[in-house]
Amino acid sequence: MCGRFNQTASGEEVAEAFGLDEVTPLSPRYNIAPTQPIVVVGLQPKSGRRGRGELVWGLVPRGALDRERGFINARSETAWEKAAFAEAFARRRCLVPATGFYEWQKLEPRRRQPWLFRLAAPGPFAFAGLWEPAAAFAGAKPSCTILTTEPNDVTRPIHDRMPVILEPGDYGLWLDPTVKSVAELRALLRPFPAAAMTAYPVSARVNNPAFDDPLCLAPA
Repeated sequence: MCGRFNQTASGEEVAEAFGLDEVTPLSPRYNIAPTQPIVVVGLQPKSGRRGRGELVWGLVPRGALDRERGFINARSETAWEKAAFAEAFARRRCLVPATGFYEWQKLEPRRRQPWLFRLAAPGPFAFAGLWEPAAAFAGAKPSCTILTTEPNDVTRPIHDRMPVILEPGDYGLWLDPTVKSVAELRALLRPFPAAAMTAYPVSARVNNPAFDDPLCLAPA
């Protein structure tokens, strides 16, 4: 699963990477946790142009009647056919900008070592996401989930899943709501090439979401 990530790119860097018309300030975040608001990129309904928005991380199905726990991840292999995600997979796909993600390596029954995974190339990249409008209960907000896939050779020694990282050339296809072919979309949801990624252990500081500063990126 992907349960923590960072997004430290500036508003200018995100706008350039994702082809946004508007450049707005963006504060760096070093330790993003579930239930927090996160930046996403999608298509604006009126113009069809890409725009930046904010959603709660943890998809709550629109039909939920109470404050049930949201889905922070969805398995890319089956999301298209699961009731909680099928409509979003077909109609509400988004990009989740990031600069790295964390996974925890089990060392002992009560001890886990956090690792930071990044792309070798600088700049932000995109997780494949799905989003959902606010559910019917009071206080509900629009929410999203991050798709996961099988690990590549970099992540496999640490965890048995990894987030889907999309190739920049696939952003348009993933966002296009007219694309309905499950086979065509699923072909995008593959493990990112291991040769294009790096990883290193980081401080246990990242275990606590209250810590959100550059020290979360420091090697252990």
